[in-house]
Amino acid sequence: MGASQAKWTANSMIAGAGGGLIASIATCPLDVVKTKLQAQRAVPGQPSYQGIGGTVRTILTDQGFRGLYRGLGPTILGYLPTWAIYFAVYDGIKNIFGEPPPGTRERLYPAAQVKGYQPVMREHPWSLHILSAMTAGAASTICTNPLWVIKTRFMTQLPGDIRYRHTLDAAITIYRTEGLRAFYRGLVPSLLGIMHVAVQFPLYEHLKLYAQADSEAPLTSQTILMCSAISKMTASIATYPHEVVRTRLQTQRRPLADDISSDGMIKRHVRGGIIYTTAKLIRKEGWTGLYKGLSINLLRTVPNSAVTMLTYELLMRQLNARTPR
Repeated sequence: MGASQAKWTANSMIAGAGGGLIASIATCPLDVVKTKLQAQRAVPGQPSYQGIGGTVRTILTDQGFRGLYRGLGPTILGYLPTWAIYFAVYDGIKNIFGEPPPGTRERLYPAAQVKGYQPVMREHPWSLHILSAMTAGAASTICTNPLWVIKTRFMTQLPGDIRYRHTLDAAITIYRTEGLRAFYRGLVPSLLGIMHVAVQFPLYEHLKLYAQADSEAPLTSQTILMCSAISKMTASIATYPHEVVRTRLQTQRRPLADDISSDGMIKRHVRGGIIYTTAKLIRKEGWTGLYKGLSINLLRTVPNSAVTMLTYELLMRQLNARTPR
């Protein structure tokens, strides 16, 4: 990796982290409501949240206004590295195969002649964007899954639960009571969620190309917001069920004591995995259970994505303008 490429990678990390920071603060209340809706289970005779309005009223009654920002700390800690890693890998792969960094217009590997060598970017733009998005999604998901488990636990705490004082306390408590594996609970459906970015980012890139057409002028903020909103909404609707299953898995509490039998041997869990959890959810709550919280998810993720992408694009323009060629 050359010095210029390294600077572009650093720019991608800074811009991605900045976009994630602003978006996480702006949309945290919507994230709390969405997570509550996803995590609630249909139990006969027990009260549950009644839609978005009922969820908000319950949170305000039980926890006050601060309840709408429960989990903000781990959310910020999660979004910063998630988007920093994601955009660094995403832009890095695109740049290697011939797409210029965001905020620039030149090709890194121009063809020597019309029918000569062509960069992969020119021949297979959809394939390159899908490969970049899936690789970046996998890398960021694996690295940051423990932070999302902590965030989900914070947001779904009930008045009678053991209270986590802060992010570090939550991490220590989960590790001591449930072991290291608890931090990677829900990782499989999270990795399945890579299909989300495989839809969102290629669609976003091509919407930008379509909007820009032959114009040399940079895209306006309104156009970036529209492209981001359309791509995010499409991807969210197409891949939403994995988020509900992931939330259910992340909120499962399996104390270490339950893993050890009377003879000291480790007991094998045959239930609680992704297939069992999905089948049980459908059996008890129907297929609509896989889309619980979809409306609030769209209300949260669409503006969240729009703010993230707009901040990212604008920061990249400024950072790349200062980057020596």
